[in-house]
Amino acid sequence: PPCYASFHPDSPACKIEVPERLTVSHTALQEEGLAERCVSVPIRQATDAEILLAHSEEYLEAVKKTPYMSLDELRTFTQQYGDVYFHPNIYHCAKLAIGAALQLVDSVMTGKVRNGMALVRPPGHHSQRSAANGFCVFNNVAIAAHYAKKQYGIKRVLIVDWDVHHGQGVQFAFEDDPSVLYFSWHRYEHQGFWPNLRESDYDSVGKEKGAGFNINVPWNKVGMENSDYLSVFFHVLLPIAYEFSPDLVFVCAGFDSAIGDPEGHMCATPDIFAHLTHLLKSLAGGKLCAVLEGGYNLTSLAQSVCQTVQTLLGDPAPQTSELNGPCESALESIQCVRSAHNILNYDVFSLYFFPPGRMSVGEKEAVGTTAASLLGDPAPSLGPLGAPLPEDMEAMESLRQRLQTHWGLLQTAENPSPRHPFLYCL
Repeated sequence: PPCYASFHPDSPACKIEVPERLTVSHTALQEEGLAERCVSVPIRQATDAEILLAHSEEYLEAVKKTPYMSLDELRTFTQQYGDVYFHPNIYHCAKLAIGAALQLVDSVMTGKVRNGMALVRPPGHHSQRSAANGFCVFNNVAIAAHYAKKQYGIKRVLIVDWDVHHGQGVQFAFEDDPSVLYFSWHRYEHQGFWPNLRESDYDSVGKEKGAGFNINVPWNKVGMENSDYLSVFFHVLLPIAYEFSPDLVFVCAGFDSAIGDPEGHMCATPDIFAHLTHLLKSLAGGKLCAVLEGGYNLTSLAQSVCQTVQTLLGDPAPQTSELNGPCESALESIQCVRSAHNILNYDVFSLYFFPPGRMSVGEKEAVGTTAASLLGDPAPSLGPLGAPLPEDMEAMESLRQRLQTHWGLLQTAENPSPRHPFLYCL
């Protein structure tokens, strides 16, 4: 039976968080030949101790009683929370969703797989310590992050939430924790969009020791496109993430931020998630765990899942078309976030929110120059160049001869090829 349902059949909410979200995603992976290229990881139920990593004992005990409640009791129980619907099977399914995320963490951290994606329901990023919320019963990613830190001694965790809704449950779980960097972009419309929280705005940067480790990028209009998403990654997330230097990356992979979604009303195409995934794979030595959150247009959801998994498998990201630069509203949000987090430019990363000594001066200059070049800035002058060392010349000549023997492509400097004028430079 379906593990997630509403007792209000006329409610629009119950018509979008449906079992078909998983079936169409898995079917698409099979039809594209991606499922057979993946390692299938067995799932298990989460234990009480694991759930309690992010939730209170009182809340867990309350949810435990739901399989034995009558229909009227379930209705009453549901009404104390916001936009969540309880079914007699939901406790069982929620434990499996957590267990799947934890099994993925185990597989990545033990080297069984390089990375992976957990297709789970119910989602989790809205669930809070003592409350279900927004289709979410337990906070799958928050529990998995705590588990990774406890089980494997992980020192720094990055959580990237590209769902179109703010994952306030994840933010609240780690807002005073400097070992977890949480990033979320979300439809906000100046607090006019659900969950309508003041804490979802750009100036909520964390509390106490966690100040600076919470990044909110509010979308104050709908219709954001690929260019807007990439601009936020390049101008906000990646500069901070590279300096944070995570040991493990989680993605709250909500695809309601893709085109056609009835919740998001954004215009980013599914292939953008291939590019976002590719950019995140450069962090934490490629150790990345994506966990499904939202996504309610079954067509764009399936396509976006395939794009993400294909990139996790190492396939090149498709060429992105129609990159026109970020819109004015996106630029405004980016500037507000950069100001709140003291991101001055790509050549000088802020140390305001980060412990000193994380990166050397040379590393900062190298990363800053590389990022500037990726954005199209001219390369800086190298200055006067001395003669190469004899051992370098010897190694280069040896390599040139070996390549010439195998491929016949390279020519000496004395006999350049007019067809390949650049190849003799080795």
